[in-house]
Parts: sequence; C-alpha cells; structure tokens
Amino acid sequence: MHFPSAHKLKVMGLSIGTLGLLSLSSLAVSQTSPANINQLSLAATCANCHGTNGVGVPNAGMPQINHLTPDAMLTQLKAFKSGARSGTIMHQLTKGYTDEQLQTIANVLGKK
Repeated sequence: MHFPSAHKLKVMGLSIGTLGLLSLSSLAVSQTSPANINQLSLAATCANCHGTNGVGVPNAGMPQINHLTPDAMLTQLKAFKSGARSGTIMHQLTKGYTDEQLQTIANVLGKK
C-alpha cells in the first residue's frame, strides 16, 4: 500500500484551498458586477421613503412595500406612472423611470 508523502498532501491541500478561495472570490465579484450594482442602486432610491429593502420606516407614514411580489409591485409602479393611481409623490417619481427600470426595481424589492 502506497501513501502520499506529507509534502504531496500539503500541496494537494493548498491546491484545493486555493480553488475554494478562487470560487468564493468569483462569487463575490459576480455579486458586485456593474449590472448588479446598477440594479441595487435603482432599488435603493426607494429607501428614503420606504426604508431599506422596502421594510418601512417606523412612524414615517409610508407604506411597507416588502410584502409585494415583483408583479404586484410593478403593477403599482406602472399605475402611478400612467396616472391610474394617484399619490402625493409617486406619480411624479415613477415618470422619471423607464419601464425597464421599474421592472428592475420591482424585481429587486419584490418578495420572492
């Protein structure tokens, strides 16, 4: 029976560890891609009124939006944009976004 030397085991362990670190670092890079940063920054524009990730700001008088599905959120955003739904400021804000941007916001903030 042949056992690998301690040196070979050490090299194999370092190689496996390096591969693991590389896979984790590529995952981190993929999460901070320019497209992802753009998506997150679009959704972050809602935080001033609706809180981080739409969870609401206590006693602020703004509705929580984190319970809406992406489809329900998009429906509401488009209703504000078209004027079908009125609001104090949402109808003005949504007009500043393209339909694709509204879809992105709904996808990021909507309950999965």
